[in-house]
Amino acid sequence: MQRRSLLKNLGGLLLIPALPFKSTAADIKPVLRVAHLTDIHLKDKWDAPARFVKCLHHVQQQKGVDFILNGGDVVFDMNKENMDTINTQWNLWHKTIKADSSIPMHYVLGNHDIWWNENDKEQAIYGKKYSMDQLLLTTPYYSFIKNGWKFIMLDSVHLDIDGTWYIGKLGDEQFSWLENELKTTPATMPVCVLSHIPILSATLMVDDIAAGSNKWEILGGDMHTDTAKIIDLFYRHQNVKLCLSGHIHLRDKVVYNNVTYICNGAVSGAWWEGNKRETAPGYGLIDFYADGSFSEQYVNY
Repeated sequence: MQRRSLLKNLGGLLLIPALPFKSTAADIKPVLRVAHLTDIHLKDKWDAPARFVKCLHHVQQQKGVDFILNGGDVVFDMNKENMDTINTQWNLWHKTIKADSSIPMHYVLGNHDIWWNENDKEQAIYGKKYSMDQLLLTTPYYSFIKNGWKFIMLDSVHLDIDGTWYIGKLGDEQFSWLENELKTTPATMPVCVLSHIPILSATLMVDDIAAGSNKWEILGGDMHTDTAKIIDLFYRHQNVKLCLSGHIHLRDKVVYNNVTYICNGAVSGAWWEGNKRETAPGYGLIDFYADGSFSEQYVNY
């Protein structure tokens, strides 16, 4: 009875090694193969353009990649930058993609893709509009269906309560949209969710507890602050199978209530200066199956 009570109180949280899931039948071919690239932080420095090209070529050498899910932080940084710097970064992005990538790409915005400069709030492109225009996004969150799977692309980056920095959340309007999106999706259709900031991740407990403290501190910009609300929604929709994110530049996998949350490492690693802790620069490669299962791996390009 004590053991049963303990398991109940743990709430079903499992932290497991980042090993691939197996399809229910090894001989069944996937209906989709998708690459998850996040936190590219492209800039004409540290040989980043050439290294990103190497990554793009590596993805295209993988057999049968149908499209790329881009998890945000596309350019190095737009925070408080002048327009010349911002335009230069995005021109480099477009030039690189046009020359070296033939695979369709679907985007969400990262915190570094947003112009936060408080002195420029009156400008028409302030906030997310500049990057949305660059990526041809009409809305910062949306969904699409491909080969029997629904992909829900979330906007997880919003102004913090002090109005000067960012916080991870959906907000009331987007949460209502997500509720309706799941409600109107057939229960037999599996769902994959993409966000920039993790909805749930164990990476935030990698750092040691500060000396003199008896607890970890998780900032609102590191993980969704509405995690419990989102998880409760997913619990009511058992066809949500996989949630992908980035932002932390570390790789982990958390399984909670039969939903797998994968935070993949960054294409840029530690901002083009090697590994971020034990996570090498890389991308995720996911095979999706018709029965709602998937297999996945992290690829160091």
